[in-house]
Amino acid sequence: MEMISLKYPLTEIPEVLRDHSLSIAIGHFDGVHRGHQNVIKKAVTLAKSKGLLSAVMTFNPHPKEVLGQGERYFNSLTPFESKASLFEELGVDLVFVLEFDKTFAAISPQQFVDEVLRPLRARQIVVGFDFMFGFKGQGNAEMMRSLGAPDIDVEIIEPLFENGIKVSSTYVREALEQGGIELAANLLSRPYELKGIVVHGDGRGRTIGFPTANLEISDRYVAPRLGVFAVSGEVAGKPFYGVLNHGMKPTFNKEEIRPVMEVHLFDFNQDIYGESITVRFHDFIRPEQRFGSVQELIAQIGQDSDKVKQRFNLG
Repeated sequence: MEMISLKYPLTEIPEVLRDHSLSIAIGHFDGVHRGHQNVIKKAVTLAKSKGLLSAVMTFNPHPKEVLGQGERYFNSLTPFESKASLFEELGVDLVFVLEFDKTFAAISPQQFVDEVLRPLRARQIVVGFDFMFGFKGQGNAEMMRSLGAPDIDVEIIEPLFENGIKVSSTYVREALEQGGIELAANLLSRPYELKGIVVHGDGRGRTIGFPTANLEISDRYVAPRLGVFAVSGEVAGKPFYGVLNHGMKPTFNKEEIRPVMEVHLFDFNQDIYGESITVRFHDFIRPEQRFGSVQELIAQIGQDSDKVKQRFNLG
């Protein structure tokens, strides 16, 4: 899969397009959830049937971040590296990363079609039913179909529903913020994951018999609610299962500080400071709580660990 960065106005056409036309799925695709997957898979399928290259066009940074429409979009379900990996798994040939700035935000729907899509030799476009484009979202999916005729075909993908609610990045965010880890995994078709680096903490976990790897999150991820979780992942090239605490350590901290993530890895004794770690969330175990003594905390961590081991059939 080839990655191509673009900036409006386009000054040159990528070399790969001199001999190929494209089927392009367009969207921000934060999360690459099941609804997004339907859009991208359709573009790939149509590319194969029409002898085209399959492509995704996405935008960086998030349009709502540039337009000042909410700080919650500063954090992502899938920062770009993760998103690109998911695109590749879906069989995409090319990924266009179009810089979303004030200049691009001001172009008309007609300009987007004539000055971006047609120069890129788009012959097939696939978008979701609620796709909007152009200045202040003046264009919609049906307008894309009208402006693309007769040389660009436009396929509009209908919404996907779960529990009577449209599958969307917002729905996934809300599930994570409420501790709905299994719901989020269902919407994404995979466990929610984040990546970071193992850093030194206060070392208290080792003194109470439950050593933990402290995570310094490597990108601006959407964080799940505060609490305790069943997790799996990889670190130092090895898989692990464990119990993760996301919180303020209320038993030890008397004043609120920024939340931290630390994970107790089962049957894992390797020195992993400075190593990259991938964590996947499988279940929400309980909310974070303050205990009356360290002994109460130790007993609860033991119960949490037993519950997580049962979850993963670890005996």
